[in-house]
Amino acid sequence: MNGIRQEMAGILARALAFWAGGLGDGGNVEWERRALVEVPCLTDGGGETHNGVMKIYWILGLVLGTMVLARQAKEGDKDVNYDESKIPAYDLPELLVTVEGKRITTAEEWREVRRPQIMSLFSNLIYGRVPESTALEVSFREVKKDEGFMGGKATRKDVDIRLKTERGEKTMRIVVYVPNGAKKPVPAILKHSFNNTRSSDFDRAFLKRDCLKNGWPLGKILDAGFAFCAVYHEDLVEHNEVEFRKSIHGLFYPKGQSFPKAHEWGVLAACAWGGMRALDYLETDADIDAKRVAVMGHSKMGKTALWTAAQDERFAMAISAQSGCAGAALWRRKSGETLKKMVTRFPYWLCRNAQKFVEQEDDLPVDQHMLLACIAPRPVYVHSGVEDTWADGRGEYLSAYHASEVYRLLGKKGLESEESPPVGKAMMEGEVGYHIREGGHSIEDSDWDRFIEFASKHLGGKR
Repeated sequence: MNGIRQEMAGILARALAFWAGGLGDGGNVEWERRALVEVPCLTDGGGETHNGVMKIYWILGLVLGTMVLARQAKEGDKDVNYDESKIPAYDLPELLVTVEGKRITTAEEWREVRRPQIMSLFSNLIYGRVPESTALEVSFREVKKDEGFMGGKATRKDVDIRLKTERGEKTMRIVVYVPNGAKKPVPAILKHSFNNTRSSDFDRAFLKRDCLKNGWPLGKILDAGFAFCAVYHEDLVEHNEVEFRKSIHGLFYPKGQSFPKAHEWGVLAACAWGGMRALDYLETDADIDAKRVAVMGHSKMGKTALWTAAQDERFAMAISAQSGCAGAALWRRKSGETLKKMVTRFPYWLCRNAQKFVEQEDDLPVDQHMLLACIAPRPVYVHSGVEDTWADGRGEYLSAYHASEVYRLLGKKGLESEESPPVGKAMMEGEVGYHIREGGHSIEDSDWDRFIEFASKHLGGKR
């Protein structure tokens, strides 16, 4: 019962945090709902139902159900457009025309000329460039290992990654789960996480035994033959960092600097950099095939996952769930969250140069279809929700559709129709995948099924 009470306390704490806005940009609410709706009966293992516990869960269920169905306050701002008929006319920057005006016609020209141009623009104008440091030392330490996790289904490894320069050091904690029954090395899914990897969120759930306490369906990921790795987004930088004094940035400042320059990395870029360091570790783990690692994330972390994969071509795939503005959605549509809304609430998620384009998105030399295109020819999957209008599901689809031009140039299959697919239909015939489902800003069991299916198709899985 103590464990059950602890789990309830954790659910209640996160519910209150979300209600107060503590999880920021959407947060991860899908696991609270899943943990609650599965409670037709709760026993202590001997068959006795605890009515007091049940009453508490029903109350929490009503509160959380209302919370999940309700739109966040920011979505009701009067100056936010959700009307497709009011989308402004716009022209997207040409993917296959260089800054000098030359049309790209070959894979080599894309690789050697156009892609580097686009990546430089994103680095300097949107996410920010990571300063170079030849003195960075990276080391790994296995803090804990449990070979019998989830009833013997997996081996859990808690690993500290120590990052050190002459300016100081930081430590990030990743959690890795490896399926015990699969032939090694196995492919992996690396998830940028809102949940603290040092917390009990990554222990086995009491109510749904094939899930973690945060609701993630670890069991079905393992059953598909994938390892799973979680990276905490606040290990290196705070969620809404504004000072950059205690963040990873401080390890890279030259003498006399105490804040990132206008073109240097913001919060999202720091989170992405942390994901790359996690992959550094996975390359040393004999159980993991580091050439078959997908990076994924939801909401803010979905934005991060796309930038992680675009920068680091070691990642074999990207999965972006409801990433919206600065993720998969097109800037120029100005639907749902806009650049102005983002930099008002989260002024340094992007680099400071991005602020120059507030309400001037048409002057940007890039749009987000170009970010997805920079992941090519590696597979990319985009997920939207009908009621997640803040993230602009239509803009997310169009971004994936327009990025497909580069996939075709590279001999891969993209999305063929400019028209969004029917709700509930998953498009995964080629290297660009997409689905939109009923519901709001969350990752549901059915979404995980699509992600795993897409990853299994391209990276392999159970063997």
